[in-house]
Amino acid sequence: MMTTAEEPIARFTRWLRQRPNSIEFWELVLTDERLVWCYVGQSYRSMLLRADMGERDRALVDDRPLEDLLSLAEENFAVPLSDLEEIRLLEGTRFRRARLDIRWRPGGERGDADRYGGEMTLVGTSDAASHADLVADLADDPRLEHVDVSVESRGLPFR
Repeated sequence: MMTTAEEPIARFTRWLRQRPNSIEFWELVLTDERLVWCYVGQSYRSMLLRADMGERDRALVDDRPLEDLLSLAEENFAVPLSDLEEIRLLEGTRFRRARLDIRWRPGGERGDADRYGGEMTLVGTSDAASHADLVADLADDPRLEHVDVSVESRGLPFR
């Protein structure tokens, strides 16, 4: 469980998970104890119904203390830092969005992480900033020495 001395390390903002009929918006907060997955809304894949519905809830994630993040939505879950196995960022290009692959040992604080089978792939939204420097810094963080952290470039912009 979490202590009051928990400190944030990094924030992954403006990421989405593509589903067959919808798009889920996620914010991730990495602390010195866990990775907190914050569900901030969804939109439909139809062009007529598509909109980024996560702005209000992104602001809630910004404003709330770390100990309140799991209670913001029933979809939220946390993975203890010790269970993280991989954080891999594939940088975006002019024509392709960035991709963030995260793997962990299933279980988590409340067992909610099991429903994703210990892995999730997120795609950067069109207005997401590059997280390459952030992920590169995490590779040098001693708290994550057990985690395979990498940043990969796509090479050619058309790939």
